[in-house]
Formats: sequence, C-alpha cells, structure tokens
Amino acid sequence: MNKIDRLGWEREQAFIAYGVPFAVRVNEHVVFKDAIERLPPGSKNSSAKNVDYLYSLIGYPAGIALRPRRLNLAYYNLDRIVRAAKFPDLLNAFESHLQLTVAEHARRRVFVHAGVVGWKGRAILLPGRSFSGKTTLVAELIKAGATYYSDEYAVIDERGRVHPYARLLGLRRPGLPESNRIRAEEMGAQVGVSPLRVGLVVSTTFKEKARWRPRQLTRGQGVLELLGNTVTARTQPKLALSVLPKALRGAQVLKSARGQAIEVIDAILRSAG
Repeated sequence: MNKIDRLGWEREQAFIAYGVPFAVRVNEHVVFKDAIERLPPGSKNSSAKNVDYLYSLIGYPAGIALRPRRLNLAYYNLDRIVRAAKFPDLLNAFESHLQLTVAEHARRRVFVHAGVVGWKGRAILLPGRSFSGKTTLVAELIKAGATYYSDEYAVIDERGRVHPYARLLGLRRPGLPESNRIRAEEMGAQVGVSPLRVGLVVSTTFKEKARWRPRQLTRGQGVLELLGNTVTARTQPKLALSVLPKALRGAQVLKSARGQAIEVIDAILRSAG
C-alpha cells in the first residue's frame, strides 16, 4: 500500500452507498469526474477519514497527450482489478467491481441480479446474470410504458419491497462486447422513485426461435430462482432467506425460454395485470 500511496493523487473522496463506506482517489481531476458518474445510484459524499474499501484509479482519458503511451490501472485496496490500454475499460471494470462490493456488503438490503420495472403499482423482476438479456427486456418494457427501476440489481429491503437502482442502461450492440450507456429518460421512460411490492417474477433466457411457453412456479421455487442470482446467497444466507420469501408473497412466478425480447413483452405485461 505504501507504494500505491506514493504514486501521487490529485483528488480523494469518501462516499457511502446502502450503508457501505468506500473511497475513490484519482491521478487526474478529469478522471474523478468520469469515475463519480459510475458510482452506485444513491451514493452520497461522506466525511469518513477511514474506510474499508479504497479504489485507486490511474487513468488517461482521450485528449491527454502521453508519450510513451501509458496503461490505465485500477486498484481495490491492494489488489489490481484492471490493467487496460483503453480508458473506458478502466471505468467499466471500476463500476462493475464497486457495484459488486456494495451489493456484497450492504447489511439491510438484498441485491439480486435482475432487471426491474414498475407496472400498475407493482414490480416486475427479471432475474439473470450479465449477458442473459435482462437489459434488452427492460428496454422493451419501458418502451411499452413500464417505469424503469433497474437493469442490473433488484434491491430488496427487509420488508420485501424493491427499491430503485436506476443506473444508466447498458445496451449492447449485436456482435460487440461494448455497450451504449443510455438514460432511461432518453427513451421516454419514467424512472421509479418509490419502493414497490413484487407482482411478477419472470425467469427467462434467450434461445433462438424458442416459443414463449411459461410455466408457473411455486413461491418456494421462485425463491430458489432469485437465490441463484443473489449476491449474498453465501455470505449472508440468513438475510437472503428471510427477505426473498417476503418479496414473493402474493407474487406470480413464471419460467420459460424466449425468442426475441419484443416477442414476449405483451405477454409479460398481460401476466403482470
């Protein structure tokens, strides 16, 4: 850590998100501006002098002339989490790692990998890991009039209600690993502000030419579907097993393979009432 400390930091700031304190320090002020845009939704400045989770970013955005060319680096405490030639790769790795850190260490919230929209006063949850197509489903649902809550995590409190986690949507272009980052408002969507009870859970994965044939799962099976996508399923199992059944009380749970997202949107909204 002494070697990292000596690298020279232009700015350092502590934050707190969902009760998790962390700090970010950067080598250039312009890097700080880009970094704070990638913080978890709801992050606030903190006056804490000591934190358990420190991110150190050494970035060189486009426009900073450098000879010889330098690599972009990010450290999480003592661990290097990325070494990249491109500055956006640094930001993506930082954002992903920080979100996971907050999700893992939040004490009064359960984070489930899931897209979330609001529909007629209830939440629709679309559990799934990265590259499972949940962002595409969320985008099509909000185009159809649903309210945007999240394309990455369903954040569930101890009463089983789902809270907004309205980060920028990461829409991937076909055949490319990079994603376009878009504000839901740019798509004409409203963004949720109040917690919602869950009305529908849809466990689905894309399969070429698959037909939408949903089968209804029991509440217990629904809990298992969510548990398989819960960040703290192993580290805080008691919290997860206390919260998830509450979240599914009165909710319908469906499971099916699907074809293109646009083909199933009407059916999902009909199921949600």
